[in-house]
Amino acid sequence: MKVYITRQIPESGINKLKEKGYEVDINSADKVLSREELLNALKQKPYDAVLCLLTDKIDKEVFGAVPTAKIFANYAVGFDNINLADAKEKNVMVVNTPGVLTETVAEHTFALMLAIAHRVSEADRFTRAGNYKGWAPMLLLGANLAGKTLGIVGLGRIGSTVAGYAVRGFGAKIIYYDVNRNEDFEKEFQAEYRGNVDDVLKEADFISIHVPLLESTRHLINKERLAMMKPTAYLVNTSRGPVIDEQALVEALKNKIIKGAALDVFENEPALALGLAELENVILTPHIASATEETRSKMSDIAAENIIVALEGRVPPNLVK
Repeated sequence: MKVYITRQIPESGINKLKEKGYEVDINSADKVLSREELLNALKQKPYDAVLCLLTDKIDKEVFGAVPTAKIFANYAVGFDNINLADAKEKNVMVVNTPGVLTETVAEHTFALMLAIAHRVSEADRFTRAGNYKGWAPMLLLGANLAGKTLGIVGLGRIGSTVAGYAVRGFGAKIIYYDVNRNEDFEKEFQAEYRGNVDDVLKEADFISIHVPLLESTRHLINKERLAMMKPTAYLVNTSRGPVIDEQALVEALKNKIIKGAALDVFENEPALALGLAELENVILTPHIASATEETRSKMSDIAAENIIVALEGRVPPNLVK
């Protein structure tokens, strides 16, 4: 069996594939393959499986470049980079790596939430620049998270974990919106359901976004909805960049429509909206919410295990179509 991996990932999963006797080829360049490079790479051999990344756009043309492939294993939880209709038409299995990164992404969400509220990055820059002249009562005043209202938009694994951390660790009040109401969650965390996104945005002191990227969620947070938020509110996004209209967010931050934002994902990665990087009231991290050694290795393992199961003629555990 032959497997192609579109970029270097932790060795644990690669070793699993090799231990099965599979021939494994890996893109050795530490970069995202261009469309042409990806197509050319897949045409080199009759690969049985492809392990791809969320930065690879997979569609009918890509499937056509490797007609022998039975499975595309996405090294991510989300799979908006893969056209599932095209996969179905080509009879290709698509799998992802859910569950394994829940706690890690939730931790990063909290790191961002606390950092923006306590102005950690701003204070770091201030201090490194030699501006710290001694303690002062009004210096870089931030905001508490304890006891505040946290609005969760998207109550999947990660969103519910963030909510649990907020309640147990900070005594926060939880309000949430999701396409499905979860009354068990409400009882466990004394959370309150809101029937639409607007009500969450109007009421919450902190808003954390945890929705998948769908046509219905693209620019879910736009100019009009940013204007609904409290001027003291903070917005955190560790889901997918296009969920927020990034240019509208820049204007909202510039004009103090909201207090601040913290983003791990961007609308047109790796590019940033014009003016975003110059703002003091935003924290930016380069799509690293799942980037711990433990989690990325587990993702590698899961992707490999899905491939092995599929190539042995069984249904892989994380089939998404």
